[in-house]
Amino acid sequence: MEKLFTRQYDLLQGARGVLLDYCETLAPEDFTRELKDFGRGSIRNLLVHTVSTYRQWLEVFARNQPVVFTEPGAVRDAAEARRLFAQADAAVESFIRHFREAYDTPITGQLRGQTVTATPTTLFTHVITHEFHHKGQIASMSRHLGYLPPDTDALRSK
Repeated sequence: MEKLFTRQYDLLQGARGVLLDYCETLAPEDFTRELKDFGRGSIRNLLVHTVSTYRQWLEVFARNQPVVFTEPGAVRDAAEARRLFAQADAAVESFIRHFREAYDTPITGQLRGQTVTATPTTLFTHVITHEFHHKGQIASMSRHLGYLPPDTDALRSK
């Protein structure tokens, strides 16, 4: 499973790289522009939220590690968001190594006052599908702002 999860994450990172390259072409005011019809408000906020979600589930929930989260306002542009994703990458790498022999072992913890039980497989699947969900929202947001986003799927034409 370790090799499979690592390969899946490699594919996700490739798609993320295309998205972040594209985000670097957006006008700075559009990168941070709040769009009221979208959750989290802006492209920047969604990117920061995505990193926070990786860290919340893979570090805090799965491994009880303390984490200092970045506030969206601290990220001014796509280059800073790209650097922030290094935290998600480190969380994933550590998580995969830590659970390489225990992908189906239940982990129980608290989330918003509720007891939640999930396996490492479930947590990994959740965070990567969560990122793809928000990647789609970012593409849609940019269309609303007058841009034409590139194909950012894992399976895409090069």
